[in-house]
Amino acid sequence: MRRVGTRRRVGGVAAFVAAGEPGPPRVACVAGRGVGGAVRRNRAKRRLREALRRVPLRDGCDYVVVASGAVTEAPFEVLVGWVRAAMSEEE
Repeated sequence: MRRVGTRRRVGGVAAFVAAGEPGPPRVACVAGRGVGGAVRRNRAKRRLREALRRVPLRDGCDYVVVASGAVTEAPFEVLVGWVRAAMSEEE
């Protein structure tokens, strides 16, 4: 994914996007130990998943969305803006 896809970082969100299999988009949310303990990591992933529900994703693409510690503290609308910008077309 990291070798063939494109990476875009906006705010506290890094998104890797690559062409995948035909069909609905596949998404993975990642929050590493740098985000904090298990409670903070789980909260970051829950917030990312909800923000992703509000952003249109392209069919046939695979997405890996990586959270930083700022994801748990940012206002939700700011987080949605970060995700929307990270998922936007780069071309």
